Amino acid sequence: MNVVIIGANRGIGLGFVKHYLQQGCQVWASHRQSLGGLADIDEPALRRFQWDVAAPHPEAVIVALGLPERIDLLINSGGIYGPKKNGQELDEVTARAMQEVFMVDAVGPLMTVKALKGRVIQAGGRIANISSKMGSCGDNTSGGTYAYRAAKAALVMISKSLAIDLAPDHIRVISLHPGWVRTDMTDHGGLIDIADSVAGMAQVIAAMEHYPAGALVGFDGQLIPY
Repeated sequence: MNVVIIGANRGIGLGFVKHYLQQGCQVWASHRQSLGGLADIDEPALRRFQWDVAAPHPEAVIVALGLPERIDLLINSGGIYGPKKNGQELDEVTARAMQEVFMVDAVGPLMTVKALKGRVIQAGGRIANISSKMGSCGDNTSGGTYAYRAAKAALVMISKSLAIDLAPDHIRVISLHPGWVRTDMTDHGGLIDIADSVAGMAQVIAAMEHYPAGALVGFDGQLIPY
């Protein structure tokens, strides 16, 4: 199985790389600048490539990167949190912060799918976008965190539209909530390890046909209202 993982040099993305390599898959893993943890993996089944979700990717560039003609699974795992501490509260959030987070967390995955969908269609593949329960309006009881919440909510809507638009090509699309994971983004203060989160999400991906198209699903397999 050919797996392409965007945003794979650290955290959950890197966890997906390790998981699918262990499953015997051929993995293409992207990094924006630094290789990060990808530099420590010595596996012939792993190919590394540089990908900026905010940059255009014409066909000639994609060919030069050596991406496979057929992509069985595309995972959009790249994302940023934006300003921390009080930087996303009502009195502090800025238009620039909103735009930067929205570009990476919502627009970036959409543009990635737009660039690579032909290869996913060739394989009759699947697309998984890593969103968050923080993008759920139904789950929001604490307010704040405007940039991150809005971008992740937008990604859920983008996933739903992709699921509808790509259904005639038999492509399934889903949004995933990884849980509160111990990563750099959470200052390693989460409740679960990366490996446990990724293993759960991989099970959801494998059973994608059992969920509504474009649904937001937790790593534990539970549907999340949005």
